[in-house]
Amino acid sequence: MASASMDNIRDLGVEDGFSADGLQADELSIRWDHGLRVASLRYFDPAGPFAVEVSEVLGGPLPGPLRAHRRVLAAKGAGAADSELVLAWRSPTETFLLTADAGWLGDVSNFAATRSNGCLVDQTGGILTLVLTGDRAPDLLSRLGSTDCIPALGEARTSRLAELSVMSLCTRAGEILLLVERVYARHLTGWIRDTVGDFKETGAPG
Repeated sequence: MASASMDNIRDLGVEDGFSADGLQADELSIRWDHGLRVASLRYFDPAGPFAVEVSEVLGGPLPGPLRAHRRVLAAKGAGAADSELVLAWRSPTETFLLTADAGWLGDVSNFAATRSNGCLVDQTGGILTLVLTGDRAPDLLSRLGSTDCIPALGEARTSRLAELSVMSLCTRAGEILLLVERVYARHLTGWIRDTVGDFKETGAPG
């Protein structure tokens, strides 16, 4: 693929990935969210006792098939700020939890540790979160994979992206999150760099 021109792309990342400033192009912004913790909630039965009880801890039911949603977590203690929780359906027996609130995630982990029919696996560091914003984000995903990779608002999809299994989800209009295993992060960023470099200066699909 052709390399990006300086006029079309402002790449502030390091050679094998993106820095905290990410990668900027016409109508597209891409960055890693290293402050977001990722955990996998696993259970035997989505309608069983564990799922029912953990839903009370989470402040609402687990998402249904191919669904994702965002909740506000009430602040603990005077002066503390509210935080957010993203829940994304992974399979009939697994839900991803994403939050920047490590203390709250610890509370969920402590609850799960007292149950025998479910568990919480902290995958922070093993699974990374890439944040895409801008009107060209769906175009990027379709080029990296197919239109099946593009989640509608409230959806979580696991599909082939850049020849990898990647979850894409959308819980906020204009923002798409990609969850990728850390070992494949450089592969994905390489594909993204080359694909963004192929975007035409006009911003029209090529």
